[in-house]
Amino acid sequence: MNSDYLEITEHKEPGFKPLVIYEGWRAAILNDDPSKYRRDTMAQFERHNLTDEVFVLLSGHCTLLIGDGKGDDSIGNVTPVPMEPQKLYNVRRGVWHNLLGEEGMVLFVVENSNTSRQTSDFIPIKRDQIP
Repeated sequence: MNSDYLEITEHKEPGFKPLVIYEGWRAAILNDDPSKYRRDTMAQFERHNLTDEVFVLLSGHCTLLIGDGKGDDSIGNVTPVPMEPQKLYNVRRGVWHNLLGEEGMVLFVVENSNTSRQTSDFIPIKRDQIP
């Protein structure tokens, strides 16, 4: 197939990788990474200041963790949201969040292409804050 008509990409390694970037948005695959998405390895929550972030569970099991804290110093109360395949989960701009994954988790992610450490905030999390 001529790549001028169709681009086919994939990502099989652990972690997050943007595969399509176009006119201000990007689409990515996020594969399970036990060093980041487990109760005993999760180090922080994040929030994006310029964009919502959309997650779609493609396979495996994942729980979206949502913090209701509005200030810079607290994630607030954390609500676990078990994800269901083929549903869109839109984490609103400025909301603290992270993922609690299991082996085999694969997510599709859509967000602004300028989402980065410079446009996001991070806050350490303690194990007892993870439901």
